[in-house]
Amino acid sequence: MSRYSLDFRKKIVEAYEKGDTSIRKVAKRFLVSPDTVRRLVKQYRLTGDLSPRKCGTKKKSILSKHEEAVIDIVEAHPDLTLWQYSEKLRDKLGINVSTTMIDRFLKQHDISLKKNIQERKSSNRRSTESASRLLVKN
Repeated sequence: MSRYSLDFRKKIVEAYEKGDTSIRKVAKRFLVSPDTVRRLVKQYRLTGDLSPRKCGTKKKSILSKHEEAVIDIVEAHPDLTLWQYSEKLRDKLGINVSTTMIDRFLKQHDISLKKNIQERKSSNRRSTESASRLLVKN
């Protein structure tokens, strides 16, 4: 549903408040649903205000309560995967969180889990060298 302007809302309520018409007639006159008229009249009577109400509430993440502990775990174990972080959080803090929630938390705190390419190349080189040594010995 698109939001109606404050002016338009006032006109609807004023038309109904005059008292010589029904909700259905006001709705038909302004081309809105009767429920919209009822809702606006009720809102005006309860609050005296016709500004649009906020839709929903933003839920806080479970991880935000344990922010410092989560960051400590990530800093202590930078090489873990999201699944492993999920298990660590369950073991250490007793909270079950999805990998998506962990990923979102890390992005909000500008923490990157990207592995260092140079380290990966050097570890691959080391593993290749040790594998070639094993082949030479046998």
